[in-house]
Amino acid sequence: MLLKKRWIIYFSDQIIKPVCKKMDTITNPAIVQFLKEHFPGTGFVDGLKIKYRSYICPFISLLSFIRPGDRVGDIGCGSGQFLLLASHFARPSSVYGIEISERLIQNANALFARQPFKSYVFETYDGNHLPEKLGEMDIIFLIDVLHHVPRKQQERFIEHICAVMKPGARFVLKDIDRSSPLVVFNKMHDLIFAGEVGNEISMKKAANLLRTHGMHLIEEHKRTMYVYPHYTYVAQKP
Repeated sequence: MLLKKRWIIYFSDQIIKPVCKKMDTITNPAIVQFLKEHFPGTGFVDGLKIKYRSYICPFISLLSFIRPGDRVGDIGCGSGQFLLLASHFARPSSVYGIEISERLIQNANALFARQPFKSYVFETYDGNHLPEKLGEMDIIFLIDVLHHVPRKQQERFIEHICAVMKPGARFVLKDIDRSSPLVVFNKMHDLIFAGEVGNEISMKKAANLLRTHGMHLIEEHKRTMYVYPHYTYVAQKP
């Protein structure tokens, strides 16, 4: 399958050129305004992440991978802001998020509680045993989670995700590129907000992990937003 490369170096808060035309009118200021209007009043740090993360993470391009009617899964969904955006802007049939923190799952449910979109489920899991429900998803996202997994467990984690997916499902892996010197800024970010230093891997190694576990890479993207060097792979299970 043809692998599409899209290399974008991006430093402003203007709209990222989307993959799908349906995302043409979405801007980061619009996303932030939407999240502010639906902010449920979580703690200060969680609130910052919910409302402003789209300025440093390519949510617009990630949303563009969702097709109307998709069942969307998010591993390490945090407080649910990405799935809330997906439910509002991308027209999925349902969303499903899992997270190891009960507090963040409570945040996610609070975000969705007053929304017209009701086809959502958020569950805690132990970080090791992925729920079988992920096998029902048409597309699964792993957004800035892999570098929080201990280095020796990362390959097994990817293997488990690929194994639970149904044939034809797509896997979107977005993380920080260790091969970039700018990775130091993400390490500082994680130290401040998560109290830990991440285990980032290079974009090349991420591709090798996906291929090793039987995934077909169909798109790859690389962009820097402010000082954060992102890579994204879209892979499909045969």
